[in-house]
Amino acid sequence: MTQTSPPGWHPDPGYTGFGPIQERWWDGSQWTDHLRVPPAAVRSRRIRIGAGITAGVVVLAAIGGGVYLLTDDSGKKSENTATAPSSPPSHAPSRQPGAPGGSGGSDGGGGNSGGGEQSPEQQLPQTEDGYATDLASGISIPVPDGWKGKSGMGAGVTTGSYACPGEPKEECVRGGVFSVPAEALKLSTKTAKATAEKDIATNAKDSYGEKIYGGITSHQELKSEAVTVAGQQGYRVRWKVVTKNGDDGYVESLAFPAPRAKNMLIVVRSGFDINSKAPALSVLEDITKGIKAAPGAGAGSGPGTTA
Repeated sequence: MTQTSPPGWHPDPGYTGFGPIQERWWDGSQWTDHLRVPPAAVRSRRIRIGAGITAGVVVLAAIGGGVYLLTDDSGKKSENTATAPSSPPSHAPSRQPGAPGGSGGSDGGGGNSGGGEQSPEQQLPQTEDGYATDLASGISIPVPDGWKGKSGMGAGVTTGSYACPGEPKEECVRGGVFSVPAEALKLSTKTAKATAEKDIATNAKDSYGEKIYGGITSHQELKSEAVTVAGQQGYRVRWKVVTKNGDDGYVESLAFPAPRAKNMLIVVRSGFDINSKAPALSVLEDITKGIKAAPGAGAGSGPGTTA
């Protein structure tokens, strides 16, 4: 007897290796035409850029009705929760008994529609030593010496954990840099400049605006400029923020077209404490310069957005 998987979002078995990794809705009996970029879930402010650390798993800030997890680099899979279907429609993969795991109805993430191993052009982006790889965006972020890197559906690098001011049972970090597809942050802007300019206030609030830091009392814009990232023309906005409690900080929102996916923007959120124990801003510059297309990412049609 064939076991049928319950309805839910699962890795798209029709993914070809081109463009962002997406999830497809399984309605309990067949794959539908509903696709989405895995969203993120709002978490209490724990780490710069609204990320949280629990049991070695980084949960990205932000958005939507799912959970967007970063695993460590030991091969653990990312997890997410199921929500109602959303569009846009596309050609669904061939139906298989008991999917999403293919014939036999396993509940694990879907493979390709043929049920066998993926061909080389269908392989997901690969992780590599010294980098945190964002499987959703197809980029790799360099991990500076002494920092920790997390790869998954989103990527992050952090350093200098300590007890959060106002919430000593929670863990904050002195510096952090995280990436996510702009779509997962519900940013509908079409250019890198507009995306960075729209995201910076949310980034600042997520990073320093909650009760842990007592909110932001003022900010100063330090940078608003074009920048080249992973060979793409991007844009960044950097603020210095003053908080009521604890350290003040620097926050930056950087947006640029995905190097190997058409019509996709990536957002990189950064936050550094202003503290003698925090990394210098020169480290952020080095990280930005070192961002690159992840090895094994699909060789898409090139950038479809502008700075």
